[in-house]
Amino acid sequence: MKGRPSGPQPHRKDGYSTFRGGWWPCLCLLLGSLLLGSGCGGDHERQEAGEDSITVAEALSGEDAASGFARADGPRDFRFPADHGAHPDYRHEWWYVTGNLENADGRHFGFQITFFRFALLPQELIRDSAWGTRQLWMAHFAVTDTEGETFHHFERLARGALDLAGAQADPFRVWLEDWTLAAAPDTTGFEQLEADLAAEDVALQLRLEPRKPIVFQGERGYSRKGPEPGNASYYYSVPRLYAEGQIRLPEGEHAVRGNAWIDREWGSSTLAEDQVGWDWFSLQLDDGRELMFYHLRRADGSIDPRSKGGWVDVDGEHRVVTREDVELEVLDTWTSPDGKATYPSRWRLHYAEERLELEIEPTLADQELRDGFRYWEGAIRGQGTAAGESVSAVGYAELTGYAD
Repeated sequence: MKGRPSGPQPHRKDGYSTFRGGWWPCLCLLLGSLLLGSGCGGDHERQEAGEDSITVAEALSGEDAASGFARADGPRDFRFPADHGAHPDYRHEWWYVTGNLENADGRHFGFQITFFRFALLPQELIRDSAWGTRQLWMAHFAVTDTEGETFHHFERLARGALDLAGAQADPFRVWLEDWTLAAAPDTTGFEQLEADLAAEDVALQLRLEPRKPIVFQGERGYSRKGPEPGNASYYYSVPRLYAEGQIRLPEGEHAVRGNAWIDREWGSSTLAEDQVGWDWFSLQLDDGRELMFYHLRRADGSIDPRSKGGWVDVDGEHRVVTREDVELEVLDTWTSPDGKATYPSRWRLHYAEERLELEIEPTLADQELRDGFRYWEGAIRGQGTAAGESVSAVGYAELTGYAD
């Protein structure tokens, strides 16, 4: 890391589709396009012209759109490996993996893999065509090359038909075309995972092995985010996995190893109508502990009191962290090259219970995904103290709702 990142950085992307207008009409129009066979070709010209993308909040809120779907309305018993698979009666769901890796020379790379499932209708479609489906799938794949000052990101969409995309529980596998996250041979769930994704001249092949057990966020995995019973998700995490494999970039391949994080969530109207986005952080401390924390931001600029997170001790013991437990101060901002969004880009975090003080910053300023969804998602680093002892951290931040 060459000091604090500032200003625009070189940026690579591969957008497969850009949407405009409201979230639900956009998806319905997209599904109509898919079913008519017009596909999801690239649309770089519209993106360069600055046309709007869908906000993440639009995708995850809306009581009317959630009507008829199953709701996250209270704690439930989780079953594995079944719950690693899809929950098609809920409106949205994702499998999310991030990590920080290094090659033998200490060159740093970040990565993000996310598979999303969106149900467009609460009931199954009755159609003779094998192309018919109510499930839309989207995947994001990104690699941050910190030393190369380059962010590579890609987006794909597919219908949940004809084996183009989907998820299964036993053995676990989620896929979109040839992008996959799956249980390793001779395993069934998350005991050992393999990730295999490639787009253009960027590729990622990783083996992921948990070093901590699954933790259940919120109230035993029931994560309330708004005032209505359905403004919630079912949410669990694997807060630390050992990651090892290969990254291919335009200039060559790198053998890498490091740490990763997995999040699993599903629901039907996760956010309330007045919640416009969130600032989410996962941090893995070099002393073997982890902190996840997020601020839910309201339209009036305030922080929702349901903002929270979780602390994981070295032995895997987990406890809920409330909004009042963590102080998060923004120290700097970064603006997109086209000027359409300004994000916080450096923070001071204080967690009194563990006497944790960290100053956190991105490894690269420009880690903004500018595709169908526009948000900032990138590798971060922290330096500070815990109970008076020096500590460092790596992690990821997700910043949504800053671009209209």
